[in-house]
Amino acid sequence: MEKKNSFDAHTQDSELHFLDYWRIIRIRKTVILAVFLLVTLTATLVTFIIPPKYQSTVRIRVEKDAPDNTGLTYNVQSSAYDPYWIQTEFEVLRSKSIIFQVITNLQLSKVWAEREKIEEALSTEDTYYIVRGQVDVEQYRNTSVIEIRVEDHDKELAAKIANEIANVYKESRLRNLRDTVSRGIEKMESEAKKLDNLVAEKQTEVERKKIELKIPDADDRAFYSSTVPEPEILRQLESLRLESQAEYQHAWTLYSSLTNLTRAEFKTSVLTASPDQHLQGLLERQAEAEQRLADLIETYSSEHPDVIRLKGVLARINDQVNERLEGIIEGLRIKAATAKAKMDSFVAEVEKTRKTDIETAIRRAPYFNARRDLEKLKEFRERMYQKITADKVDSTIERPGIVEVIDPAQKALFASSPKKALNIALGVVFGLLLGIALAFFIEYLDTSVKTIDDVERALQAPVLGVIPQNVGSLLEEGVDSPHAEAYRVLRTNILFGRKDSNATTLTVLSGGAGEGKSTTLFNLAVIFAQNGARVLVVDSDLRRPSIHKIVKCSNSEGLTNYLLKQRTLEEVIVTTQCPTLDFLPSGRLPSSSIGILNSVHMRELVKELKRRYDFVFFDSPPIMGVSDASILASEVDMVLQVIQYRRYPQPMTIRAKQLIEKVGGNLLGIVLNNINMSQDENYYYYSGYYSDYYSKSEDSMEAPTAAASSAKSKGSDDDGGTEIKTKY
Repeated sequence: MEKKNSFDAHTQDSELHFLDYWRIIRIRKTVILAVFLLVTLTATLVTFIIPPKYQSTVRIRVEKDAPDNTGLTYNVQSSAYDPYWIQTEFEVLRSKSIIFQVITNLQLSKVWAEREKIEEALSTEDTYYIVRGQVDVEQYRNTSVIEIRVEDHDKELAAKIANEIANVYKESRLRNLRDTVSRGIEKMESEAKKLDNLVAEKQTEVERKKIELKIPDADDRAFYSSTVPEPEILRQLESLRLESQAEYQHAWTLYSSLTNLTRAEFKTSVLTASPDQHLQGLLERQAEAEQRLADLIETYSSEHPDVIRLKGVLARINDQVNERLEGIIEGLRIKAATAKAKMDSFVAEVEKTRKTDIETAIRRAPYFNARRDLEKLKEFRERMYQKITADKVDSTIERPGIVEVIDPAQKALFASSPKKALNIALGVVFGLLLGIALAFFIEYLDTSVKTIDDVERALQAPVLGVIPQNVGSLLEEGVDSPHAEAYRVLRTNILFGRKDSNATTLTVLSGGAGEGKSTTLFNLAVIFAQNGARVLVVDSDLRRPSIHKIVKCSNSEGLTNYLLKQRTLEEVIVTTQCPTLDFLPSGRLPSSSIGILNSVHMRELVKELKRRYDFVFFDSPPIMGVSDASILASEVDMVLQVIQYRRYPQPMTIRAKQLIEKVGGNLLGIVLNNINMSQDENYYYYSGYYSDYYSKSEDSMEAPTAAASSAKSKGSDDDGGTEIKTKY
């Protein structure tokens, strides 16, 4: 059950904490407004004071270095996009090797010395850090384009520096490329000399093996003509055999397909299968003669001489066509037979060559292997010398493609900084945020009492009353004073809170000075008196009495004179303008009578006053550090502890409550003082009718007199007129 209650309490605390946000802002609005104005005005002032700067941008396209001497394979592929390489080039552009050259070319050391009115030119190192701070390098999206931005007070100088950085970077890249090419050429020339030696050694070996193996010159020349040894001949013969076999199969298939056709089908297909210009001419003449014969038959009879003559011509053409067709068929047959004979000859040659291939290969292999190695070395050497020659020629040609200035920097038309509108807007936003943050930070550091829940949770004691701000003496404000309602609530809670109806003596204590205990005690006594009770107020704060100022009477004689048996009660008790309210001043305290409250006479006085009055109220000094308050707390029937809103830290109020309980005081509860009812929503609903009435009537009230104002519940005069301020 305890765990559940603890969880509920924690949840409630969190809710209250969030509900306090607006209250904190309202309470700390002065801090927020001050910080807001300070930051905003500072940002505005700095924005208009800072000299304007102008930014110039040059855009360059960069590519990776691809030197001409890329090897002997000539297989150079373009490199893919590499973001890490681009980032590396950013640092190169801002490196000393580039910036130092720019400084030298533009004489920036003298320029900045003249600008700063320095007699001697700046060092290159110092100038480098100035220029580096002005240069910003950025990649344009995901491309190989780099933007170099330079910002300076001089718009022309900014453009010059940007363009010069691009030019120096370009020259540096080209110079590095030329150096790389030169080193590559030197390396290849060194390797070429080694190859010359290897070729000479291999040539000697080939000649020696040629003599040992008795390789004839014909075979040696065959090696040069075919560039392959004898086994390659077998592969060529096999290839020829396959070609002849395919040729035979094609010829035989064509011949077989045409001989199986009818004469009419054969005549139609032969030109497609085996084109023949003579046959095509005959067929065209045949078709022309047939067309002419058909035209004559329509005009003349079949006995007409022209018809008879044309029929004879057509018959001769048909005979020629048939003869030509027979010749084509015979030609296809002969072609197929020839192809078969050729195929058979190649088959025989392949078989013959295959038999001798192994013997020939074994016998000639050492020579031809050595010859092949020699030729490869010669070929490789030749390609290397060709590459060296080409690289030497290419090295003399400019290669600007690796760095290209696509957009030179121009003089800026408008200042790039400061951005006045943006700076002021940021100042406004930052000032507001900083003010709110500072307000919450101060609130976090403020451990003083803020809410009723804070008091009841920390002190484990009920809050019996809430006293508003600017409360004076109720004797002067009158019965109808709106402030009186708070004390009436307090009086009711005291009467219901006391366990013994005979408990009629009461003192109001506070942890520190200036919390309003004297005003609270006196006004509470006035409320009791206005309700018909006979009430006596005893100013027992012997060191710093203050109630006599409220009552406006002399403090020359009083409680101390009675306790020292110099006067009787009747002689020291003073009446007030309220018929049922009397007042006993403190009197002057002799230095030899410290501790007089802790005497038999004081205890007897308390008993005597209880017999004479319905209620007796004892004012006391702060309980922290003064023993008189502890003595009074132990001698009276009831004790109230006054806590001023946002004045002292909670540990101090807790310690005061512990002291009261330690001496045996009967603590009825807590009174919160100096609360702004109209602004603090934590207390607006606490006093109900009073708060609403007070907030509406406050403006119509007459200004309090100077004497009443001096006794306000802020506590400035409650303890001898000395106001104690804390950092909280």
